Amino acid sequence: LEKSIRVGRSYYLWAQVHHHRGERQSSQFEAHPIGDDGSMPPAFGKILPIYPLRGSLTQRLIRTNIQSILAGVDRFIDELPPVIRERHNLLDTDTAIRTYHFPSDLSTLEQAQRTLAFTELFYLQLATRPTKTTRERVLGTSSPTESELSLIEALPFSLTADQMHALGEIRSDISSDEPMNRLLQGDVGSGKTLVAWITALFSLGRGGQVAFMAPTELLARQHAEGAATLLAPLGVRLAFLTGSVKAKDRRLLLEAVANGEVDILIGTHALFSAEVRFKDLRYVIIDEQHRFGVEQRLALLEKATIPDLLLMTATPIPRTLSLTVFGNLDISTLKTMPAGRKPVITHLVSEASRSRMYQAVGVEFTRGHQAYFVYPRIDDTGTDTLRDVTGMYEYLQKQYPGVPSALMHSRLSEDEKIAILHAYQKGELSYLVSTSVVEVGIDIPNATCMIVEHAERFGLSALHQLRGRVGRSTLQSYCFLVFSNELTEDAKSRLRVLKESNDGFYIAEQDLLIRGPGEVAGTRQSGYLRLTFASLTEDLELIQLAREEADLILLSEAGLLGSEHTEVRETLTYAPYFDLSTTEL
Repeated sequence: LEKSIRVGRSYYLWAQVHHHRGERQSSQFEAHPIGDDGSMPPAFGKILPIYPLRGSLTQRLIRTNIQSILAGVDRFIDELPPVIRERHNLLDTDTAIRTYHFPSDLSTLEQAQRTLAFTELFYLQLATRPTKTTRERVLGTSSPTESELSLIEALPFSLTADQMHALGEIRSDISSDEPMNRLLQGDVGSGKTLVAWITALFSLGRGGQVAFMAPTELLARQHAEGAATLLAPLGVRLAFLTGSVKAKDRRLLLEAVANGEVDILIGTHALFSAEVRFKDLRYVIIDEQHRFGVEQRLALLEKATIPDLLLMTATPIPRTLSLTVFGNLDISTLKTMPAGRKPVITHLVSEASRSRMYQAVGVEFTRGHQAYFVYPRIDDTGTDTLRDVTGMYEYLQKQYPGVPSALMHSRLSEDEKIAILHAYQKGELSYLVSTSVVEVGIDIPNATCMIVEHAERFGLSALHQLRGRVGRSTLQSYCFLVFSNELTEDAKSRLRVLKESNDGFYIAEQDLLIRGPGEVAGTRQSGYLRLTFASLTEDLELIQLAREEADLILLSEAGLLGSEHTEVRETLTYAPYFDLSTTEL
């Protein structure tokens, strides 16, 4: 500043101002000396663009160079067909770019921003929406099979309206002349797995085999046990395959699968290994789909001729992401929870309230209920004050003397974890002290307390998943989120959201607002989410309009080859917005 600001002179200052600790502040401002005649700066009264600065760059330098570039370009080629621009009152590309940098007024600036945002979203939709294809398949009925009806009638409860609707959608897809590509999303405990097993029966009724893949052996084994209870009485032949299945048993199992003697094969990533061959795989179900890479999914799908694919997730997808990143999927949603479930009561616990929390959990033990204590790491590294499962397991044994418990974490073998879980399921243990390995798939109806230490270090999705381990019966359940004294603003926001709501869809939307789309969708989709003009948190209307326009083209007879889509073809050929070759979905 001492090079440009002189003591004793008067200046006009203008800047972006933000609030910090209750005061208005600016770290980047521009100064213009006031002359003897008091004249205003040349830029006074104009709308000025604000560019990111780095090093010795100044706004004035960047503006001068941008003006020079714009003056040197005769015309920017249109990227949207005239019919689309007219339909949505958009500017041509050249006018939009020039107006965006140097607008004459705020209304034209808004129109330019809308044009550029729509263009970006339109090409995002073209990248993520598949072109319409048809594949020959034998059509069948979408009515429930006899085995489905037998299973549904044998259940001790009624299916929810959402489950019935999802069943209808999936049956219709399986019966259609195109392979199904559907995502089944639902909050924790909403009954997704039951829908999967019922639709597996429908697929089996049409011939062929079913593969069900889960991300961990613990979860896969639990699914296999549940499937055996539900489906074995109906004559369904089940098999379980993971990396730990021994050589002789593995060989016999693989032979049975290859000969068509197994109807449903349940397992982990071992299912897509080269040695696994199906006689006629027709239906692939993948649980917790976001935990598998695209190559892994494709390796399993390639074991079938024309497979139907059902992806399942307990992490609800925000509306804007479902219309963009997951735009190539049909989506079924389970929002209704089974009858009799009570919302989990969530408490935010400071260090000062810790003793009262322990007392409250102790009361649940006297009622014969169970609890989870979750910590962010396995043991003490000596570098900070984070609590760990090893040290806290010893502490809790003193806190609850005589109360049976177990320590569970990722360093234990699968057999050890399964033995502990079975003991917990039988009620032989009152509480587990664990890392986040209990985040998904564990269903213990008698567990009523979830305690998460250092909750500020977990993401919203992980916290909601952990909370979903309790409240899985008619018993009132509780979640205690214990936080440290030093919280960031993001951490405070996350904990407030969990305190306010049990709705996973609302929580997913808030997670999108807090963390941004790149992190919420995962690194594999981040290439699609580096948007310059559009916002996946604020532009839902534009996303829907862009989706409709993309579908009109993709589903039309001529598609992208139509003469009216010249601008789109040239943009995709010479300057594509999104590179499909480097981004996985």
